[in-house]
Amino acid sequence: MNRLTQGVILLLFGGAILRASFTDLYLRYVKEGLRPFLIATGVLLVAAAVMTIWYSWRFPAEHDDDGHGHSEHGPGVGWLLILPVLGLLLVAPPALGSYAANQAGSVAAAPVGDSDYPPLPEGSTVELSLIDYASRALFDEGKSLTGRDLKLTGFITTAPDGAPMLARMVLSCCAADGRPIKLGLTGRAPIDVPADTWVQVTGVYTGQRGKDPVNNVDVAFLEVKSWQEVPQPKQPYA
Repeated sequence: MNRLTQGVILLLFGGAILRASFTDLYLRYVKEGLRPFLIATGVLLVAAAVMTIWYSWRFPAEHDDDGHGHSEHGPGVGWLLILPVLGLLLVAPPALGSYAANQAGSVAAAPVGDSDYPPLPEGSTVELSLIDYASRALFDEGKSLTGRDLKLTGFITTAPDGAPMLARMVLSCCAADGRPIKLGLTGRAPIDVPADTWVQVTGVYTGQRGKDPVNNVDVAFLEVKSWQEVPQPKQPYA
């Protein structure tokens, strides 16, 4: 591959990173706080690409000759490396969903320590993250949840027995290390809803528990009172 080809690929790759960074697309790959690093990386790649292309045009003889009278032109197949880069520019892959959730074991919800869980905010219905609900349900025996209507948002996945579960992917850094947090659903659970459908469920705490068959982690349950389909959130990961 000659330097011109390298420069074009660098330019497209840097452009793809910048395009994702200046839209919400990057949230499908990394956590929100990494946006400045993506922008810096994209700028550096574009700058390197511009310098490489300029050098190949400014000094074509020096670029094409290896000093022994041999031309440095690489095989045309090198340009095929542009295809995956164009894929990043033209096709936006979806965020991790039910397939990834079913392949990986549920995140083990962690207790807050020796102190009690703080009381939930006032209001008729309290919105919680899945991991906050699971942590309070499993390690606080639902003390801070009892008697409250709770609203949670996630996508539908299925248990091995076909029962619907509510899930959301949790990232440490990027989508490559994403793992799911899963909740079992009882009551008026969304039955026969396609996997990957995003729903907002309103329900109450139940002491029922289960096990994730993938890694044998405890799974909390929620008794559903009502639910509705919602668009995928801007930030799909927890």
